[in-house]
Amino acid sequence: MKTRTIGKLRSIPAVEKVLQALGPLDVPRPAVVAVVRRELAALRAAKEVPEFDAVLARIRAALDNLRRARIQPLINGTGILVHTNLGRSPLGSAVVETLCTIAANYSNLEYDLSGGERGGRAAYLEHNLALLCGAEAATVVNNCAAALVLILRHFTAKKPEVIISRGELVQIGGGFRIPEILEASGAKLREIGATNKTSLADYAKAINASTALILKVHRSNFFMGGFVDSPATEEIAALARKKRVPFVEDLGSGAVIATEKVAGLEHEPTPAEVLKRGVDLVCCSGDKLLGGPQAGVIAGKARLVSALKKEPFFRALRCDKLILSALQTTVDTYLDGCSAGSPEPTSAAFQPRSAEDSRLYKAMDGAVPVLSMLRVSTAELRARAGKIIAALDGLPLKAEIGEGEAQIGGGTLPRSIIPSVTVDLWPRELALPEFAARLRTGTPPVIGYISGNRFKLDLRTIFTRQDEDVVRDIRALFC
Repeated sequence: MKTRTIGKLRSIPAVEKVLQALGPLDVPRPAVVAVVRRELAALRAAKEVPEFDAVLARIRAALDNLRRARIQPLINGTGILVHTNLGRSPLGSAVVETLCTIAANYSNLEYDLSGGERGGRAAYLEHNLALLCGAEAATVVNNCAAALVLILRHFTAKKPEVIISRGELVQIGGGFRIPEILEASGAKLREIGATNKTSLADYAKAINASTALILKVHRSNFFMGGFVDSPATEEIAALARKKRVPFVEDLGSGAVIATEKVAGLEHEPTPAEVLKRGVDLVCCSGDKLLGGPQAGVIAGKARLVSALKKEPFFRALRCDKLILSALQTTVDTYLDGCSAGSPEPTSAAFQPRSAEDSRLYKAMDGAVPVLSMLRVSTAELRARAGKIIAALDGLPLKAEIGEGEAQIGGGTLPRSIIPSVTVDLWPRELALPEFAARLRTGTPPVIGYISGNRFKLDLRTIFTRQDEDVVRDIRALFC
């Protein structure tokens, strides 16, 4: 038996033989070698060695999986605009141009061009970001969770307790929960109220000598209805001022415009709004409704922002030149749009001239792709769907124009459903899961969803320039 096992192990092909059989690949050779060795080691451990062709097929499949794990562009037909798994908000052309220019050259990241010596980071961005957020000052870290951790580490250095309503102990993406983030920063939670009802008296009773701050977390990824109640932000702010306790709000989504004026969405609070209501500091994401790169924005009172930037931990959370440049261009796009659609912005607020004035959004169409996706009409989507279906004529599948319900996604505006148009497909020779799987391996990959016994591609999240790619990928499955 032992001799037979040794004989089988000896039949495992040599690494070099496998590499020659694989031929040229678009994966670095060291990575290929590592995969080959791993798969051969697995065969050795299993003590079952198939024929060489089967071994080669197994290794090719492993290499295909590795190749597909590379970050690459794809086509989002899910109807979810800010899709966390698909990279959240796509960046506008001006941001992409900025990234190419900055990445290919040296820059004044920390250099003062006026004085000819070392300077601070992101002074221009922070100035304009404060304008956009209606704040005295603003700064940026690498994401919103990092912003919250930085704030908590600073304020709980001497006093440990953070007051928060039980109705705001939310879970964000990836299984991360606000309580865990708070505790990881060294804070001690002081939970108040009930899940559905928290009163101002609950806040007042909880404040003591150990209170570091009052934290309010916006329910951006869910909503509560029925027998619910919580005090107004202005009331909590007045109490915080009276007790001399900092008041911080985590907004999450990063909206800076009136969302209810875009495609009939629900209203999403902006940094300017909550700061005007008396919040001392606000934090939000840069890559959700703001439509920029992944970043955590902190805005509010100048003395507090300045103190946060002096924290040693701030350096560990700071953004690199590409993120700062991308966010800088995104912020400037909004400010330019504001000047095109309304009077000059002030530090008090960033608002269109009137609730009915849509020139701001029109001025920004194309510059912030998420806003463009929201504004496109179903009539335009339907016309595109008709052209795609016509281009698929002759294939062994049935194609129709369908109705869709797009969503914002990214833990934002959970009650907002945007009417959309889909291309519905029924392949005659493939099961729907297999059809979807094959489209995911296309160039570029196409991601849709199965619903009502059909495969659907929501055109609201597919750029017009990608329509030909969609047709080509589908046709390639049957050619």
